[in-house]
Amino acid sequence: MTTPAAYRLSVAPMMDWTDRHCRVLHRTLSARALLYTEMLTTGAVLHGDRARLLAFSPQEHPVALQLGGSEPADLAAAARIGEAEGYDEINLNVGCPSDRVQSGRFGACLMREPDLVAECMAAMGAAVKVPVTVKCRIGVDDQDPEESLFGLVDLCAKAGVTRFTVHARKAWLKGLSPKENRDIPPLDYPLVWRLKRERPDLTIVINGGIASLEAAQAHLAHVDGVMLGRAAYHTPAILGDVDPCVFGAGEAVDPFAAVAAYRDYVASELARGTHLAAMTRHMLGLFHGRPGARTWRRILTVEGVKPGAGLEVIDQALAVVSGLEAQRVARGLEAGEAA
Repeated sequence: MTTPAAYRLSVAPMMDWTDRHCRVLHRTLSARALLYTEMLTTGAVLHGDRARLLAFSPQEHPVALQLGGSEPADLAAAARIGEAEGYDEINLNVGCPSDRVQSGRFGACLMREPDLVAECMAAMGAAVKVPVTVKCRIGVDDQDPEESLFGLVDLCAKAGVTRFTVHARKAWLKGLSPKENRDIPPLDYPLVWRLKRERPDLTIVINGGIASLEAAQAHLAHVDGVMLGRAAYHTPAILGDVDPCVFGAGEAVDPFAAVAAYRDYVASELARGTHLAAMTRHMLGLFHGRPGARTWRRILTVEGVKPGAGLEVIDQALAVVSGLEAQRVARGLEAGEAA
């Protein structure tokens, strides 16, 4: 099911954001980008409500399951479950800096234990046939990024890992909040480019602060893939240009076509009892920068949370932006005729 070189453009795993509804919306915009789940701990996968936590729609492929944990046997077991559920890749989180993650001995704090990470990856790789991959930072706290990044990658490569997604920032586990860790530590893109240069046999994907497809294209001159995070979530329409611009195949998808495709999914989920707001919250930025974007957000936000809210809310909001778009096109045609 995996699209060849889907890692060339991927959407980052983001807690509380990249749930199954979000991923379906993103898939309406790009048929080829690799999508990731939110991070799930091994404890949740092994002992939680598996049907709810691991559920995804067939249309989401290619889609990867991101795990959080540090016990090789548990990670191997969780990876087997993920593979059985149909995920195309199993990814280990070695980059999340939250307090909860640190207390559980997983995420970015594992940058300090590269041997353990390699052991975990070896166990996961032996357990499944789908790719097992690592998402990491360049280091944590007072680590030398060159030593921490290259050391981790080399040990994991010996354990059989061939693809790494690198958030090109350190994580400061002491003194910065998770939110601050997404912005304050300086980006070091050249270090990640160098990793690819000096480890040419590995697949290196870069992540962190990449806000446009133009920026992504610039990175692709140095690395194998680019992972978009907040830009893809807050302004999802940029994903509509991914297939022709990044993959060189397919046609661009505009936000109106994406809404039409997502509407069918929303209808099916409403019939299953899913609340409208759980799905429309991911659409708020879809018309960012276009006439009517503010009204679109307001209608979805205010009306979408009301009891019994249904497709009529999306239709009402879409009617506003469609009308303003028609006016914009008409004015453009008039201006052209006048010229």
